[in-house]
Amino acid sequence: MTRAGKIRDKLRREKLRWSKLYTFNCARPNPELIDFANPFNGLQGPGFSRKVQCNQPSLHRRKPLHYPSNYISTTKYNIITFLPKAIFEQFRRVANLYFLLAAVLSLTPIAPFSAVSMIAPLAFVVGLSMAKEAVEDWRRFMQDMKVNKRKVSIHKGDGNFCYKKWHKIFVGDVVKVEKDQFFPADLLLLSSSYEDGICYVETMNLDGETNLKVKRALDVTLHFDEDKTFKDFYATIRCENPNPSLYTFVGNLEYDKQVYSLDPTQILLRDSKLRNTSYIYGVVIFTGHDSKVMQNSTESPSKRSSIEKKMDYIIYILFTLLVLISSISSIGFAVYTKFGMPNWWYLQPENASTLYNPLMPALSGIFHLVTALIMYGYLIPVSLYVSIEVVKVLQAMFINQDIQMYDEDSGKPAEARTSNLNEELGQVDTILSDKTGTLTCNQMDFLKCSIAGVSYGVGSSEVEIAAAKRIASEFSGSPGHNCFPADYWDNNEDDSSVIQLEDGITCKVVKDPKPKIKGFSFEDDRLMQGNWVKEPTRGTFQMFFRVLAVCHTAIPEHDEESGTFTYEAESPDEGAFLVAAREFGFEFFKRTQSSVFIRESYPNPLEREFKILNLMEFNSKRKRMSVIVRDDSGQIILLCKGADSIIFDRLSKNGKMYEADTMKHLNEFGEAGLRTLALAYKVLDESEYSTWYAEFLRAKTAIGPDRDAQLERVADMMERELVLIGATAVEDKLQKGVPQCIDKLAQAGLKIWVLTGDKMETAINIGFACSLLRLGLKQISISTMNTDFLDQDAKKTIKDNILLQITNASRMVKLEMDPHAAFALIIDGKALSYALEDDMKHHFLGLAVSCASVICCRVSPKQKALVTRLVKEGTGKTTLAIGDGANDVGMIQEADIGVGISGVEGMQAVMASDFSIAQFRCLERLLVVHGHWCYKRIAQMVCYFFYKNIAFGLTLFYFEAYTGFSGQSVYEDWYMILFNIILTSLPVISLGVFEQDVSSEVCLQFPALYQQGPKNLFFDWSRIIAWTANGLYSSLVVFFINISIFYDQAFQSEGQTADMAAMGTTMFTCIIWAVNLQIALTMSHFTWIQHLFVWGSISTWYLFLFGYGFMSPVISGNAFHILIESLGPAPIYWITTFLVAAACNIPYFAHLYYQRLFHPLDHHVIQEIKYFKKDLTDEHMWTRERSKARQETKIGFTARVDAKIRQLKGKLQKKVSSLGVILELQS
Repeated sequence: MTRAGKIRDKLRREKLRWSKLYTFNCARPNPELIDFANPFNGLQGPGFSRKVQCNQPSLHRRKPLHYPSNYISTTKYNIITFLPKAIFEQFRRVANLYFLLAAVLSLTPIAPFSAVSMIAPLAFVVGLSMAKEAVEDWRRFMQDMKVNKRKVSIHKGDGNFCYKKWHKIFVGDVVKVEKDQFFPADLLLLSSSYEDGICYVETMNLDGETNLKVKRALDVTLHFDEDKTFKDFYATIRCENPNPSLYTFVGNLEYDKQVYSLDPTQILLRDSKLRNTSYIYGVVIFTGHDSKVMQNSTESPSKRSSIEKKMDYIIYILFTLLVLISSISSIGFAVYTKFGMPNWWYLQPENASTLYNPLMPALSGIFHLVTALIMYGYLIPVSLYVSIEVVKVLQAMFINQDIQMYDEDSGKPAEARTSNLNEELGQVDTILSDKTGTLTCNQMDFLKCSIAGVSYGVGSSEVEIAAAKRIASEFSGSPGHNCFPADYWDNNEDDSSVIQLEDGITCKVVKDPKPKIKGFSFEDDRLMQGNWVKEPTRGTFQMFFRVLAVCHTAIPEHDEESGTFTYEAESPDEGAFLVAAREFGFEFFKRTQSSVFIRESYPNPLEREFKILNLMEFNSKRKRMSVIVRDDSGQIILLCKGADSIIFDRLSKNGKMYEADTMKHLNEFGEAGLRTLALAYKVLDESEYSTWYAEFLRAKTAIGPDRDAQLERVADMMERELVLIGATAVEDKLQKGVPQCIDKLAQAGLKIWVLTGDKMETAINIGFACSLLRLGLKQISISTMNTDFLDQDAKKTIKDNILLQITNASRMVKLEMDPHAAFALIIDGKALSYALEDDMKHHFLGLAVSCASVICCRVSPKQKALVTRLVKEGTGKTTLAIGDGANDVGMIQEADIGVGISGVEGMQAVMASDFSIAQFRCLERLLVVHGHWCYKRIAQMVCYFFYKNIAFGLTLFYFEAYTGFSGQSVYEDWYMILFNIILTSLPVISLGVFEQDVSSEVCLQFPALYQQGPKNLFFDWSRIIAWTANGLYSSLVVFFINISIFYDQAFQSEGQTADMAAMGTTMFTCIIWAVNLQIALTMSHFTWIQHLFVWGSISTWYLFLFGYGFMSPVISGNAFHILIESLGPAPIYWITTFLVAAACNIPYFAHLYYQRLFHPLDHHVIQEIKYFKKDLTDEHMWTRERSKARQETKIGFTARVDAKIRQLKGKLQKKVSSLGVILELQS
């Protein structure tokens, strides 16, 4: 070896030693060498045409390749497309399109108003909406630029690297990525800081998984480990075309006249991060929007709330009304033109134009139809959409700033990622929830274990604590005592607590004074401090602990502060096993390329080296992991851990000594809500291992599509004839406040489904822990039958059997006579795949809807989305899906509302969601408080909008009919411009933002108030028709009272009658007063802001009238000095205003009085109680109302208490009956 080579080798060894991070060479794949005579035989046909010339990026910028740059854009618009696309988006709305047409027609002689009165409101509304779009898109653009301007080291030639921005990267570039940096594009891994070319990658941004993935370079590129080695590097890659599959890659590398097969283990995907590796070199394969992460970045589905959908129908109805009255006006005008105009000499009929031609009345009527359509356009609220958008944005700000939904542990608040669905939060009927990370913390604690047929661990899981409290409650006869496992210790300041079970019987629970170790809650002196060495089967114990310490893929990291080791593990379970092994005296502290080092404290302290010969990794299909090691005595041992159903089938005859006891313990652990694994081992002799290893090498170097199947077969050969050691039990704890939240949501009348990938036993136990299940709740379990003895038509047999199970269960539910009986449906993934087929899904849904709770186990991400779609489309009611991982994205996007939990499984669920929260418990406040408020606010706001525009718009029709359908407007143009935009907009916005029928505390105390949303009490057709009728009534009152007063009544002290300007201004004043008083009566909650907006709007009208009157007559026209000279001095103006405003609102006031007196709604009763402070002075009444104001529910802790009360009453009744019979016999 040359001197330079020796120096390089020395530096590499030092580099590895400094990093303190190692891996095992046995896990690196043996690259497949392909026949060079036909190198691309496996890459023919469409979909495999990509060619990459390594280290020659300029070749890919021009034809015929011409691959895109690494610039990415997620914006909707750019400088060129913004105006046309944004304008198109605005005028897709029917109302805006109508107003655009009216604005264009206002430029013609047939328009009843000036052009500015039609164009100005439309320009304001559309401009505001476009500005909002621009701001949102600008934020996306800035986020894109932040990513595009990241820097990475790129080979610029002659072995020199320099930093360039990401968007300047091209296909073929060689890049150097350093530790904790993101990969800028999809790369082929060439080498790394490790000698064997491996690196560790965090893919949290791609799939939500926090565990690290191991990537491995080909042997042939390992020597490219320094900058200068790339001076003369040239190679060719032929591979698949860009596609969204994150877990597959097919390609070949041609280098040095040889061709090597590539697979996903050599591919580093954009937006994943390099971890625990100093640096890597890679060549760019896919850039920009060709990268797999960008291929997966589909737009979120467009979601609209039910109120918004119904609003469209109301717009169509108003359009129909508009066309109807315009047609009436047009016909009336044609009739007047034909029969009346020839007699009206002052109109000079002989000089009539086309618009007023008595000889052609039909044509004149058609022209007048257009005039009427423009004039009566105020029936359609031009500012409705923009006002709702403003209100929803402000509502979203209040959600984001709610301190009660801020999580101190993670530092994350709630976030409304879209404001379009705020009111939908108040109309949810069914919640579909993930379990792990959503209901539970996804933080594992080693709690119990079974070794050599003996169970160890005296600590209690949350399920066991809940059961103990329930038993204590039953014994004490106080089932109403509401206590939950998650908060138990929070309510006890002492180190111990005494629970009175029965007279003379107590149970003392002592808090552990020892500091808690993360991942380890095990308590049992029989195993701690090396006490296990006293056991007669201590060799089994030693093997158990070695399996925990050796059988894994984790990496140790020394914590300088604590002096202990932490572990970068592929799963939380694995991390908990290593912490447990350390606490038991078997500390894993070092890993090299081929060995694992364990520091054993018992029976004699020493360090042991286990050479890793082979590792067979865990996956969802195998459900087990094995490692073959050679210990320091030279013995070869296979260590295995996996699902009990898999391990027990692979035991040898001599290895089943502890099977029965272990199975019993596993069942107990499962009932306690714990996740379990079985542990086993196998001792190998040299010849057995050599024979198997030769077979393993043949399978590993095989070329073809069945390579993985061959490897699986060979691994299966080795993982047989095992000896059972024992089992582990770890707890995935419930998140804080989950039981209380579920109980509150159940009282609010919401149905809750749990969709989880866990096995049925675990899901059932979690269901009991969070009160979705309880004793007395009849469980309906649907699963597939055993297929071992079925013929070829097994699928049809299984399907018929599942249909029979569903049919029988549905019949049982229907025939149940007990009104308090409740059912829970539990179904596994295999059965669900049949139940979701078209001919069976409605039977399944019918059964599920009739059950109190539904738990779907072992479901895939696709099944989660399909179940969500079935519930959404089958019931026609609002669904909410909540999850925290990438596997929940499908159901989050499919539901009407998607909620992501910003937990430990990455941000995929959050990025796909409509709302994000830090903990499941925040869902209670998000729905019961903000959902309730937002629904009522938006519903009342939309109804009021239509009311005020009908009240205003119909007065135009009345006046036109009164004046012979002349097309004359009674109002000044500027009055109509300001009506929707200034004079009535702010009060309605304040209603939509600040209105509260009850406070947040009362919402939580009276959860049944939430049902006003799902029942749609405030936006059903009867409510909409009532508001429409109110608007019609107000329009009649405003017009006819004014006409009656001003028709021939002296207006001023000199005896002059009112002209059209005076009467029109008075009518407009009456409308402003009437509609603003109406909204004041509608509001239940006043702050200074509402007072400012309501009374300020009225004041603004007078200020405008004063200022407008002082303008030049050229501008103000007939309104010149109208307030100070004409209207102000006239008492009849003020009297009429008062009279009309009162007459318009008296019926609504009377309706409120009658409703509150004889048919009060729930919130009316609560408002009166709070107003008269009965909640403070009459506690009995307040408690009674609270108990009444919750939905009758069959799940949750409250339902459990109710069931217990019924049970006690039944026992008491039986005792009374028995006593009565005895007394009769004695008499």
